[in-house]
Amino acid sequence: MLPSSRPLRADARRNRDALLAAARDAFLAGDGGADAHIEDIARSAGVAVGTLYRHFETREALVEEVYRQEVAELCAAPDTLLERSAPAEALHRFLLLLVEHAAVGKGMAGALAGIMATDSPVFDDARSQMADCLDRLLAAGRASGTLRADADGLTVLRAMGGVCNLRATGAWREDAERITRLLFDGLRYPAAIG
Repeated sequence: MLPSSRPLRADARRNRDALLAAARDAFLAGDGGADAHIEDIARSAGVAVGTLYRHFETREALVEEVYRQEVAELCAAPDTLLERSAPAEALHRFLLLLVEHAAVGKGMAGALAGIMATDSPVFDDARSQMADCLDRLLAAGRASGTLRADADGLTVLRAMGGVCNLRATGAWREDAERITRLLFDGLRYPAAIG
């Protein structure tokens, strides 16, 4: 459901926030959220099922909003990172946040599977936002002379997609972080001439 242009009342906002928090917890449960039931999410949020459906018409709408919230939090990071760190370090930290985001996505795999088969723009929107974040970080690094000039956000995001889509094993996160460091090191060296 698309958000109304009217702001929510304070109690409705609290209910919506509680539902999103409870849904995130349920979707990140051991089975990836595939078996998370709407009734359990509503109960955990302390609201009736009808209240859940007033905010989210379908389970898929709830999953999409949880995912959108995760992406919004991720994409809010570059400005703060650039305020606190040099551009290259800000990029490195954001790349590691992308690994963390992928871990959340793997945790939500069961819940996300339901919207992958729809025409939902949620994943395309997320990729576009993340690529824009990377473009801003790369531009700051180029301006400071610490990052190579021939990389763009979409290319780096595609490389990170390969890293983050590694098969989930016990050492997945460590492997992803190690490969991310290699990618980052490559972004700090000038492109080969010729």
